[in-house]
Amino acid sequence: MSLIDETLAVLSQAITGKPQQLRQALCCVLAGGHLLIEDVPGMGKTTLAHGLAKVMGLNWRRIQFTSDLLPADILGVSVFDRNRSAFHFQPGPVFTQLLLADEINRATPRTQSALLEAMEEGQVSVEGESRPLPQPFFVIATRNPVTQSGTFPLPESQLDRFLMRVQLGYPDPAAEKAMLVGEAGRVVLDTLKQVMTAENLQKLQDKVQHIQATDRLLDYLQRLVSATREGDRFECGLSPRAALGLLSASRAWAFMAGRDYVLPEDIQAVFPAVAGHRLQSRRGGGISNLLAEVDVTGAE
Repeated sequence: MSLIDETLAVLSQAITGKPQQLRQALCCVLAGGHLLIEDVPGMGKTTLAHGLAKVMGLNWRRIQFTSDLLPADILGVSVFDRNRSAFHFQPGPVFTQLLLADEINRATPRTQSALLEAMEEGQVSVEGESRPLPQPFFVIATRNPVTQSGTFPLPESQLDRFLMRVQLGYPDPAAEKAMLVGEAGRVVLDTLKQVMTAENLQKLQDKVQHIQATDRLLDYLQRLVSATREGDRFECGLSPRAALGLLSASRAWAFMAGRDYVLPEDIQAVFPAVAGHRLQSRRGGGISNLLAEVDVTGAE
């Protein structure tokens, strides 16, 4: 069994009946991107984030986002040391390899924006000084639907920092019954074994970046991205950052399939998770129709 298959098998012990979503989440991590898990409360969003942290052997911290959370609660603050008669910086929970931002849209936009620099550059600026974050560094955020009370919308600039969005959805009857007769996901978390180390993960990420993508395949990817910018189907098309993210995620998907080259099917497989949270539809059609409309001829 490969390291990828073993990781997915261990994760499936805590999150049952969601093989596609588990593959998407692992794909995002292998591509070096940040992950947004979105659904109603009680669907296993936090359990999935905890499981990823545990099987990958990363140092991780959890922040429960609330309306009274301040940027300093995330980044850290300088405190006065009487013994040394000087200020000493106390790092916040963002100084970790994997940060679980639980219910990120329950915090105010000011606090949400405190994560932007960390997510984009792997560093934070506190009191005029830039401080690097540990490597690798990931943000796995959970988000409740914006229609629920006590939530704030995430700005487009922050949504664009998340490489992929995963939606768990309700379990099928068989998976839900297996969960009812067995142990709860949170209990299973304590028994999950570590499959990777940070060093293993970084080596896999390096291999992902060397997966080949032909010129014809890149032309197909560009046609997909350009289609989101044309006409009035979407409020705003995909950004260049999203195009780069789509390529990275496609490489990771190909790597997980055991190939050293990207196929159009890889792009199509990850496109909804990469583009879904970035595109706001103005009229009918959506992402699935877009994939069907863009010509794939010659991209193989």
